[in-house]
Amino acid sequence: MTVLDAVRQLRDASPDVTGRPRVIAIDGRGGAGKTTLAERLRKVVPNSAIVHTDDIAWNHAYFDWGAVLVENILQPLHRGEAVNFRPDAWIAHDRRGSISIPAGADVVWAEGSGIIREELAPWLDASVWMQGDLDEQERLLLVRDGGSPEQLAHVANWLLEELPFMLRERPWARATMIVAGPPQIDLDPDTELFVAPPPSP
Repeated sequence: MTVLDAVRQLRDASPDVTGRPRVIAIDGRGGAGKTTLAERLRKVVPNSAIVHTDDIAWNHAYFDWGAVLVENILQPLHRGEAVNFRPDAWIAHDRRGSISIPAGADVVWAEGSGIIREELAPWLDASVWMQGDLDEQERLLLVRDGGSPEQLAHVANWLLEELPFMLRERPWARATMIVAGPPQIDLDPDTELFVAPPPSP
């Protein structure tokens, strides 16, 4: 499937959205390629923005950030408002900047492990689960976040929380679309996605 066709299918999942951006979630295990996919989708929808749940979770919690996301980002988006949010941990640790989304965006791609969850279902218009090889995703997570003893401890603690959370929430079962990442077949990485067929009725 082309990336453009994937965008159309995700838009068609919420045809009645007006007066606000569509909020489309991209979920998957750490190292699955969510950020890369979000950037590819954003390029196809120029008037769109990306929210990274890692920014919400930064120095806060691995997965216990749903209420913060709803109150400070998803509720304003559903009201058609701009977002300019500095999480408490950013203030406490003097991290510069803010999570900003201008008013009038067509789509907001909300990407991060754990975003497709029951708690957030009322706020999401469509969603993508990125499926991949579990061992390879853990290897990529270690390459990305590991290194020092502190970073290795962070990855180990992440994995201890990630698997039970995913098994409890089963985000792949809620997703509008399942995408392979990274696929093991020959695709154009700029224009194509390998999308699983819809489940049999």
